[in-house]
Amino acid sequence: MSEQNGLPRHIAIIMDGNGRWARKRGLTRIRGHIEGVKSVREITEECAKRHIGQITLYAFSSENWSRPRLEIELLMRLLKRYLIRERKTIMDNNIRFTVIGRIEALPRDVQEEIAEEIEMSKNNTGMILCLALNYGGRAEIVDAAIKLARKVKEGKILPEDINEETLRENMYTAGMSDPDLLIRTGGDMRVSNFLLWEISYTELWVTPVYWPDFHKENLEEALRDYAFRERRYGGLVQ
Repeated sequence: MSEQNGLPRHIAIIMDGNGRWARKRGLTRIRGHIEGVKSVREITEECAKRHIGQITLYAFSSENWSRPRLEIELLMRLLKRYLIRERKTIMDNNIRFTVIGRIEALPRDVQEEIAEEIEMSKNNTGMILCLALNYGGRAEIVDAAIKLARKVKEGKILPEDINEETLRENMYTAGMSDPDLLIRTGGDMRVSNFLLWEISYTELWVTPVYWPDFHKENLEEALRDYAFRERRYGGLVQ
């Protein structure tokens, strides 16, 4: 994927503010998540139309398990419903679906729908839609280190062969480009354990808009701002 017309190749999004959106309206938190799914559909379709190479959405973090049990159960039901209902959107927009995270900890029926979504869309050639599910940036680095330790133990590589590239090859995101732009909704100024390795030189854009209210006009604002950034990767502008 190459950057074109000032657009990022890969956009990562921390979709924050569903609960606060609902609370301001006197609604349940799950209603905020339901409304947030509508923004997922709108932004996914808009990015596909703009020929963005990939979007990665922080859908469920490893820390989210600490939420009330009922909310987690409802979130898993909502995730399953999303996977089933959005198949037409994915196929109509030539999107390839994938996931990152410790998926094996999710409910079995959700895992089955994920596998179905991946298989169904594997030959699509358009934008990649990646959901981060049961994902944590530190856990990803730990899991990569474990993979490398096993390879050393099995004699497949030497300890001195380990470098940034070999570590990258064992991350959940192996084969993906690093995000060019990270969007966070809801106003909080932190990255919340999201793609810690991959966002080393990512441009950050934070908006106070809650995720259910984030529409293509807001995306356009982020893209306009990104287009005027000078990306130096630690070097100097020539």
